[in-house]
Amino acid sequence: MPGGPLPDSNTQKRQRRGRDRRVYALLVLVTVALGLSSRRYGLALPYFVAAYAGDTLWAAMVFLILALVFRRQPTSILAVVALTTAFLVEFSQLSRPNWLLAVRGTRLGALALGSDFIWSDLLCYAVGVGLGVAVDTVLAHSGAAAPGLGRRSE
Repeated sequence: MPGGPLPDSNTQKRQRRGRDRRVYALLVLVTVALGLSSRRYGLALPYFVAAYAGDTLWAAMVFLILALVFRRQPTSILAVVALTTAFLVEFSQLSRPNWLLAVRGTRLGALALGSDFIWSDLLCYAVGVGLGVAVDTVLAHSGAAAPGLGRRSE
Protein backbone atom coordinates (compact mmCIF):
# COMPACT_ATOMS: atom_id res chain seq x y z
CA MET A 1 0.00 0.00 0.00
CA PRO A 2 1.56 3.36 -0.99
CA GLY A 3 2.57 5.51 1.97
CA GLY A 4 2.30 2.65 4.46
CA PRO A 5 -0.69 1.25 6.29
CA LEU A 6 -3.59 3.46 7.23
CA PRO A 7 -3.95 4.21 10.95
CA ASP A 8 -6.74 2.31 12.67
CA SER A 9 -9.89 4.15 13.69
CA ASN A 10 -8.84 4.57 17.34
CA THR A 11 -5.59 6.24 16.28
CA GLN A 12 -7.48 8.57 13.94
CA LYS A 13 -9.97 9.47 16.69
CA ARG A 14 -7.16 10.11 19.15
CA GLN A 15 -5.43 12.44 16.72
CA ARG A 16 -8.65 14.45 16.39
CA ARG A 17 -9.61 14.47 20.07
CA GLY A 18 -6.29 13.98 21.77
CA ARG A 19 -5.34 11.77 24.69
CA ASP A 20 -7.61 11.68 27.72
CA ARG A 21 -6.01 13.98 30.27
CA ARG A 22 -7.50 12.08 33.19
CA VAL A 23 -5.88 8.84 32.08
CA TYR A 24 -2.48 10.44 31.54
CA ALA A 25 -2.63 12.46 34.77
CA LEU A 26 -3.30 9.23 36.65
CA LEU A 27 -0.42 7.53 34.83
CA VAL A 28 1.92 10.39 35.78
CA LEU A 29 0.89 10.14 39.44
CA VAL A 30 1.35 6.36 39.50
CA THR A 31 4.74 6.67 37.81
CA VAL A 32 5.88 9.31 40.31
CA ALA A 33 4.70 7.15 43.22
CA LEU A 34 6.54 4.11 41.85
CA GLY A 35 9.70 6.14 41.22
CA LEU A 36 9.72 7.66 44.70
CA SER A 37 9.01 4.26 46.21
CA SER A 38 11.95 2.76 44.33
CA ARG A 39 14.20 5.33 46.02
CA ARG A 40 12.65 5.10 49.45
CA TYR A 41 12.42 1.31 49.64
CA GLY A 42 15.50 0.51 47.54
CA LEU A 43 17.00 -1.72 50.21
CA ALA A 44 13.94 -3.99 50.06
CA LEU A 45 14.15 -4.33 46.27
CA PRO A 46 16.46 -6.47 44.18
CA TYR A 47 19.67 -4.54 43.46
CA PHE A 48 18.99 -4.21 39.72
CA VAL A 49 15.53 -2.74 40.32
CA ALA A 50 16.74 -0.39 43.07
CA ALA A 51 19.65 0.81 40.95
CA TYR A 52 17.79 1.51 37.71
CA ALA A 53 14.04 1.84 38.34
CA GLY A 54 14.13 5.47 39.45
CA ASP A 55 15.87 6.77 36.32
CA THR A 56 13.79 4.55 34.06
CA LEU A 57 10.53 5.73 35.65
CA TRP A 58 11.73 9.37 35.57
CA ALA A 59 12.08 9.19 31.78
CA ALA A 60 8.70 7.44 31.45
CA MET A 61 7.21 10.27 33.54
CA VAL A 62 8.73 12.88 31.19
CA PHE A 63 7.11 11.13 28.23
CA LEU A 64 3.74 10.86 30.02
CA ILE A 65 3.79 14.54 31.04
CA LEU A 66 4.45 15.49 27.43
CA ALA A 67 1.57 13.21 26.33
CA LEU A 68 -0.65 14.89 28.93
CA VAL A 69 0.23 18.43 27.86
CA PHE A 70 0.57 17.91 24.10
CA ARG A 71 -2.24 15.42 23.79
CA ARG A 72 -2.67 15.57 20.01
CA GLN A 73 1.00 15.16 19.12
CA PRO A 74 2.12 11.90 17.54
CA THR A 75 3.77 9.41 19.87
CA SER A 76 7.00 9.51 17.86
CA ILE A 77 7.39 13.28 18.35
CA LEU A 78 6.74 12.96 22.08
CA ALA A 79 9.30 10.16 22.32
CA VAL A 80 12.00 12.21 20.61
CA VAL A 81 11.31 15.25 22.81
CA ALA A 82 11.22 13.15 26.00
CA LEU A 83 14.47 11.36 25.19
CA THR A 84 16.17 14.62 24.18
CA THR A 85 15.02 16.25 27.42
CA ALA A 86 16.27 13.33 29.49
CA PHE A 87 19.64 13.30 27.73
CA LEU A 88 20.02 17.08 28.12
CA VAL A 89 19.30 16.83 31.85
CA GLU A 90 21.85 14.03 32.19
CA PHE A 91 24.54 15.88 30.23
CA SER A 92 23.80 19.05 32.23
CA GLN A 93 25.15 17.16 35.24
CA LEU A 94 28.61 17.62 33.75
CA SER A 95 28.19 21.36 34.35
CA ARG A 96 28.76 22.47 37.93
CA PRO A 97 28.03 26.19 38.37
CA ASN A 98 27.32 27.13 42.01
CA TRP A 99 23.70 28.09 41.40
CA LEU A 100 22.98 24.72 39.72
CA LEU A 101 24.74 22.84 42.52
CA ALA A 102 22.53 24.72 44.98
CA VAL A 103 19.39 23.64 43.09
CA ARG A 104 20.62 20.04 42.88
CA GLY A 105 21.38 20.19 46.61
CA THR A 106 17.66 20.32 47.39
CA ARG A 107 15.57 17.14 47.46
CA LEU A 108 13.31 18.31 44.62
CA GLY A 109 16.28 19.56 42.58
CA ALA A 110 18.09 16.24 42.98
CA LEU A 111 14.99 14.28 41.96
CA ALA A 112 14.32 16.49 38.93
CA LEU A 113 17.88 17.16 37.74
CA GLY A 114 20.00 14.42 39.28
CA SER A 115 23.45 15.04 40.63
CA ASP A 116 26.14 13.00 38.88
CA PHE A 117 26.58 12.08 35.25
CA ILE A 118 26.33 8.31 34.81
CA TRP A 119 26.45 6.71 31.36
CA SER A 120 24.04 3.93 32.35
CA ASP A 121 21.35 6.54 33.01
CA LEU A 122 21.17 7.17 29.27
CA LEU A 123 20.14 3.55 28.75
CA CYS A 124 17.61 3.84 31.58
CA TYR A 125 16.12 6.90 29.89
CA ALA A 126 15.80 5.07 26.57
CA VAL A 127 14.06 2.17 28.31
CA GLY A 128 11.80 4.55 30.26
CA VAL A 129 10.71 6.44 27.16
CA GLY A 130 10.18 3.08 25.46
CA LEU A 131 7.88 2.04 28.30
CA GLY A 132 5.95 5.29 27.93
CA VAL A 133 5.60 4.69 24.19
CA ALA A 134 4.42 1.13 24.84
CA VAL A 135 1.76 2.31 27.30
CA ASP A 136 0.66 5.07 24.92
CA THR A 137 0.41 2.59 22.04
CA VAL A 138 -1.58 0.08 24.08
CA LEU A 139 -3.98 2.82 25.20
CA ALA A 140 -4.37 4.12 21.65
CA HIS A 141 -5.24 0.67 20.33
CA SER A 142 -7.62 -0.06 23.19
CA GLY A 143 -9.43 3.23 22.69
CA ALA A 144 -8.97 4.10 26.37
CA ALA A 145 -6.61 7.00 25.72
CA ALA A 146 -9.09 9.27 23.99
CA PRO A 147 -12.06 10.90 25.70
CA GLY A 148 -15.28 9.11 24.94
CA LEU A 149 -13.63 6.19 23.19
CA GLY A 150 -14.30 2.68 24.35
CA ARG A 151 -17.51 3.70 26.10
CA ARG A 152 -20.80 2.13 25.24
CA SER A 153 -23.48 4.49 24.07
CA GLU A 154 -26.99 3.47 24.87
